[in-house]
Amino acid sequence: MAKNDLFQNYQVGPELWDEMRTQEGTVRQHYDMVVQELSQLPPEALHRKEELAKQLFMNQGITFTVYFENEGIERIFPFDIIPRIIEQSEWLHIEQGIKQRLRALNMFLKDIYNAQQIIKEGIVPASLIVTCPHFTREVFGIPVVHDIYVHIAGIDLIRDADGTYYVLEDNLRTPSGVSYMLENREITKRIFPNMLADNSVKKISDYPLLLGKVLRSLAPRPIGQPVVVLLTPGIFNSAYYEHTFLARYMGIELVEGRDLVVDDHKVYMKTTRGRRQVDVIYRRVDDEFLDPLVFRPDSALGVPGLMSAYRRGTVAIVNAVGNGVADDKAIYVYVPDMIRYYLNEEPILKNVPTYRMENVDEREHVFANMETMVVKRTNESGGYGMVMGNKATEKELAGAKEAIIADPRSFIAQPIIRLSTVPCLIDGKLQPRHVDLRPYALYGPKGIEIVPGGLTRVALREGSLVVNSSQGGGSKDTWVVE
Repeated sequence: MAKNDLFQNYQVGPELWDEMRTQEGTVRQHYDMVVQELSQLPPEALHRKEELAKQLFMNQGITFTVYFENEGIERIFPFDIIPRIIEQSEWLHIEQGIKQRLRALNMFLKDIYNAQQIIKEGIVPASLIVTCPHFTREVFGIPVVHDIYVHIAGIDLIRDADGTYYVLEDNLRTPSGVSYMLENREITKRIFPNMLADNSVKKISDYPLLLGKVLRSLAPRPIGQPVVVLLTPGIFNSAYYEHTFLARYMGIELVEGRDLVVDDHKVYMKTTRGRRQVDVIYRRVDDEFLDPLVFRPDSALGVPGLMSAYRRGTVAIVNAVGNGVADDKAIYVYVPDMIRYYLNEEPILKNVPTYRMENVDEREHVFANMETMVVKRTNESGGYGMVMGNKATEKELAGAKEAIIADPRSFIAQPIIRLSTVPCLIDGKLQPRHVDLRPYALYGPKGIEIVPGGLTRVALREGSLVVNSSQGGGSKDTWVVE
């Protein structure tokens, strides 16, 4: 006999895709064993596991920073103990779609910083590229090792009410969150030690090993042990925990700009035994702060002369400088066309329908249907600069329209998609909450590898569709099962 009624009382919202339960009330097959096992636990046992998870996150110092009114507030990352489960056949579809998309985006970046054929043939408007704040003219024509620009990508996926997966966003600069994916799994091992093996969950723990292998493979010098470093902005960065985590697990040095120096177009790391030449920099510093001699002269985070070494090919920078042009939300509209143009294939994963505000007809359609739209700034992230039409006040909608008219290039709009839901343990009850999924892909000379799973982000506020941690979201362990 079941020892709790959490799952019996779980109610799926109308006209929503729930990852665990169908609209008819039956548990999806790949959740079956987990539901049976968790149903056997008394409520107080689940509560103890929840408290243990919080304690483990606290002890590990797993935090992120919310920037509010010019202050950085450090918080423990919220974690829900009920896993999000994806069956193998679905995962293979996701994996194939991401690999296809990354190949096309990588070819776009090579093209846009070299021959620009896609512009010449009228597939992507030249005006869109030149007005992109992340189109970096300073790297035009610089050869990139193995022609790989996107070594590390986090592709955000959502699921609509009919179960269809869509790509919401491409993160191709310095995607974050992978440490939370790995720590979520470690916490799950502690609180449910047998469930992972019982459910044949695919492992993700070799991500740092795979990343380290990709980084070393990019070394310009033909040496056995290339020197790889992780360049961090420092302890006040919101993702600093992740920087320390990845450097530790890969066995590479964590450095700040002041730890590096450029001499004769080569990058060196200062050590107690003298200088060591650096071959590969995994940078977690934004482009504009990398080199004060080329970009922002007031930057104290970068390395003077770094771009001269990069241009000479004596150091590899991961991800490549200038990638932001490919994850601009206005460029996103053209990714399906890129796939057709560069690969001669139809997209495996769909884009969310997207309206460009520079197009007068599309703008008028959006203005007439603002209450069903989400308006986004093309170069903001973390959920900032976003207006949800169904939640916004008349004043906020009017303000959004004014801002769009003043600078249409900086905005896109999309219909509000009711993201799929998963069960979350909230206040002792199982409640549906909206989620997205960010799988992490690694692109090296031998191809693209994606660890099976990713970071599931959860909108913990009831009814909210905004999953970002900076906006009150949390996360779950993500299982891919046979």
